Amino acid sequence: MAPPDEKITTLAIDVGGTGIKALLLDARGKPLSERERAPTPNPATPAAVFRVVDKVIKKLGPFDRVSVGFPGVVKRGATLTAHNLDPKWVGFELERVLSRHLRKPVRVANDAAVQGFAAIHGRGVELVITLGTGFGSSLFIDGHLVPGLELAHHPWRKNKTYEEFLGRRGLQKIGRKRWNKLVKEAIAQLAALFNYDHLYIGGGNAVKIDFGLPRDVTRVPNQDGLLGGAALWRSPTTSQSKATSV
Repeated sequence: MAPPDEKITTLAIDVGGTGIKALLLDARGKPLSERERAPTPNPATPAAVFRVVDKVIKKLGPFDRVSVGFPGVVKRGATLTAHNLDPKWVGFELERVLSRHLRKPVRVANDAAVQGFAAIHGRGVELVITLGTGFGSSLFIDGHLVPGLELAHHPWRKNKTYEEFLGRRGLQKIGRKRWNKLVKEAIAQLAALFNYDHLYIGGGNAVKIDFGLPRDVTRVPNQDGLLGGAALWRSPTTSQSKATSV
């Protein structure tokens, strides 16, 4: 018999280009465990990532369902892009395969979408960007996720993309001072493009922003990429897999 909703424990997994993180959440999205982390394997094939996930979750307790934040476009539980991982992820049925592997129900969404579920207030147009290994993005309207948004590889300046300038490699190449200048310009560009009510900035490199943010922009903790895992199960815009035996 399934546990009542308020007793359900969610295993939240955040697959990143440099690290794979996991923790347990209660039904309200509050942590029930310490965060566990392991380096992302190289090459980061599905099989290699699954082995790291198995290693990480062994340190955690039992769980009833799983949410996954993935660094790429996700539709109907499949990963369509994975620019900072291995090409074998393109078209990979992550939701279905992981559900069979763990024998639990699984939901998968873009990592910036999961972070957004933890950060947003559910009013108006809310945009989320993440500054990490890559450049993540998600858009919400009155709390509902708009699926398929992928700003990272949209041409921005000099035929180069947001990710080429604002991702980890861009930061290393151009230096922190110029990177901050471009982040500031990107915020202004996104405000003109989306006319958002609020912008949330997360990701591991968000702490490197050294200028004052506008009143309608908030920097959010990187751990939101895990804490949104419970809210992912309350969203009607994501698919749901059924656990099956291997």
